[in-house]
Amino acid sequence: MSVIESVESTTRTAGKDRYTISEVAALTGLTAHTLRWYERIGLMPHVDRSHTGQRRFTERDLDWLAFVGKLRLTGMPVADMVRYAELVREGDHTRDARRELLEATRRDVLTRITELQDTLAVLDIKISHYGTACGGTSS
Repeated sequence: MSVIESVESTTRTAGKDRYTISEVAALTGLTAHTLRWYERIGLMPHVDRSHTGQRRFTERDLDWLAFVGKLRLTGMPVADMVRYAELVREGDHTRDARRELLEATRRDVLTRITELQDTLAVLDIKISHYGTACGGTSS
């Protein structure tokens, strides 16, 4: 079981593998509008439908949404997320392209982390200055 699966499965109903869009919205924090949009743009094209046409999400869909959420946190553009989803659907022969896309995203994240660490250091200096300037002690 992956980290995503173990974290996400703690909030789900044991043994259940069909979720309505409102249940998925409650579980993921995404709106029904966002879930429909993800489907429309090809980020989630494999969502099953009931005989009445209602979307029925599976555990696999929830795992995918958890992964997409992590990609969003990286700042990956939606177009790149859609491209990654397309590559996944195309099969194993796209593994190198998928890896390259994720590696590029990883490099971007590392750059942002460095920038944030530098920014944090500046904030710490300023906070320390205000603590000392106002008669307090530095933190």
